[in-house]
Amino acid sequence: MKEFIINSNDSGQRVDKFLTKAVRKLPKSLMYKYLRTKRIKLNNKKCEISTKLNEGDILLLYINDEFFDENKELDFLSVPTNLNIIYEDENILLIDKKNGLVVHEDDENTVDTLINRIKHYLYEKGEYIPENELSFAPSLCNRLDRNTGGIIICAKNSESLRIINQKVKDRELEKLYLCVTVGIPPKKEDTLTAYLEKDESKNQVFVSDKKTPTNKTIITNYKVLATKDNLALVEVDLITGRTHQIRAHMAYIGCPVLGDGKYGINKINREYNVRTQALYSYKLTFRFKTDAGILQYLNNKSFSSDNIWFKKFIL
Repeated sequence: MKEFIINSNDSGQRVDKFLTKAVRKLPKSLMYKYLRTKRIKLNNKKCEISTKLNEGDILLLYINDEFFDENKELDFLSVPTNLNIIYEDENILLIDKKNGLVVHEDDENTVDTLINRIKHYLYEKGEYIPENELSFAPSLCNRLDRNTGGIIICAKNSESLRIINQKVKDRELEKLYLCVTVGIPPKKEDTLTAYLEKDESKNQVFVSDKKTPTNKTIITNYKVLATKDNLALVEVDLITGRTHQIRAHMAYIGCPVLGDGKYGINKINREYNVRTQALYSYKLTFRFKTDAGILQYLNNKSFSSDNIWFKKFIL
């Protein structure tokens, strides 16, 4: 028999969601069976998969020991703790991710990821103790491609994670990007609308001005901040957030991002000796329209990265 005492990071979850994370070796089919047959009980009573957990609840599991993994994986201890921290408090971390660093483990099982660096950093501070957590680990609330730099939000507790994820979904976070384009956009400021379709097999998208049953609408705001020769420093605000949207949309209007090997102009990339895309998620503003609970203090606060490597080509 195994006993779980629900802590603050585990509360608010459905029983099945908690068990999926806390007992990863337990197949879902068996979990549902054990719930039906009362081999999994909440506060010594039968519970449903949809029952919400509260802090202090006791979950009893009368199941074989083979399903429990007593050794928490600590692979993150093998990676460095090098982080460019823009802001930190007891609930969140804002990290300035540089080009070239992956955020999560990829198909190549890269261990040196942003989230593993954060876990190691918080572990050394004593703010993340894996053996004390049943189902929660520090989690990223947004993603950026390996070769795109910018601000990443990390939640230190489950309540912050829930709030930020909801605010992202409700578009209550304003994220602005900077990029250098090859070619000067036709207008100093504009809102572009087109249609994008993704080819999963190639991890590439294609933009068109015609709607089809399979493509999706993309809307991109841009503003030209400065120009030099045939290059432009452009600020972008994504109204929709599709895969490779900025890179593909700017390329579609004849102004690809400098250094972009997929949608750009390789000859010009080589001329400037740029091997990664000049694209950065450089500014984040919290624009809460509804209550943000424990994160309400962040409302209307802005954070930005000033150390952006490609500004030198224009400024």
